[in-house]
Amino acid sequence: MRSGKPGWRSASARYLAVIAVIHLVWEVVQLPLYTLWTEGTRAAQVFAVLHCTAGDVLIAASTLGCGLLIAGGRDWPAMRFWPVAGITMVLGLTYTGLSEWLNVYVRQSWTYSPLMPTLAFGQIRIGLSPLAQWLIVPGLGFAMVQYRQRHNLKH
Repeated sequence: MRSGKPGWRSASARYLAVIAVIHLVWEVVQLPLYTLWTEGTRAAQVFAVLHCTAGDVLIAASTLGCGLLIAGGRDWPAMRFWPVAGITMVLGLTYTGLSEWLNVYVRQSWTYSPLMPTLAFGQIRIGLSPLAQWLIVPGLGFAMVQYRQRHNLKH
C-alpha cells in the first residue's frame, strides 16, 4: 500500500521541474551582470539564457543523481533528505565555481560586467551571482520537496 508521499522518482521530477523554472528566471535577472547585456544582440542574449538554463538543468539532474547514489535510497525523500540535499548542493556549487573559472579565465567564453559582485580566491575572482544561484535555487527546490513530503501532498 502506498502512503501517498512522493517517492524518489516523483520527488526528483518535481524538484527538477521547479528549479528549471527558477533557473530560467535567475538567468534572465542576472544577465546584466555579464558584458553580453550591453555588447550582445538580443538574439545572443536569448540564446545565452536558454543555453545556460538547459545547462543548469543538466547540472541539477547530474548532481541530484550523484546525491541520490551516494546518500539516498528508494525511501528518499522520506529518509536521508538532508544528506542528499547537502551533497547535491555542494556538488552544484563546486561545479559552478570551476565552470566560472574555466569560462571566464581559461576559455574566456564570457566576461563579467562591472556590476557583477565577485569573491576573490587569490588572483581569481568568481561571480557571486552564479555561486548564490547554486545555493538558493536548489535550496528552494529542496524546500518544495520537503514541504510536499511533510504535508503528504498527492499532486
